[in-house]
Amino acid sequence: MDDIFAGQLMTTDLYTVSPDTLVEEVAETMLDNEIGSVLVVDGDNQLLGIVTTTDYVGIVAESHPKAETTVERYMSTDVVTATPQDSIRDIADAMIEHGFHHVPVVSEPDGVIGMLTTSDLAGYISHVQTPSPS
Repeated sequence: MDDIFAGQLMTTDLYTVSPDTLVEEVAETMLDNEIGSVLVVDGDNQLLGIVTTTDYVGIVAESHPKAETTVERYMSTDVVTATPQDSIRDIADAMIEHGFHHVPVVSEPDGVIGMLTTSDLAGYISHVQTPSPS
């Protein structure tokens, strides 16, 4: 796994929103597309934060958001990111250490270029794992 890098496994079909997007719109996007996270970016595609399905539990429990609530209020801003050259072993270690399921992949100057999820990692391991002897 040390020779497999984020750029090889990351998902590039990203869902991004601006900080002023309403939380209800983000929730609908996540439900409609069966995704677990949405990246919050600025006009230059630079990462500002992330909103995940886990965040929505807190949103609903804390404030019962009204239709005028923007995602900026609830997005996580202390986002751990990876570069396309980072080893998936290092990324997996960080995911376990911090308890997340999504790691945005960023590059300079392009900003957000992909997402690596626990599903991506599990799919890779499942694909390369040799069956155990019977």
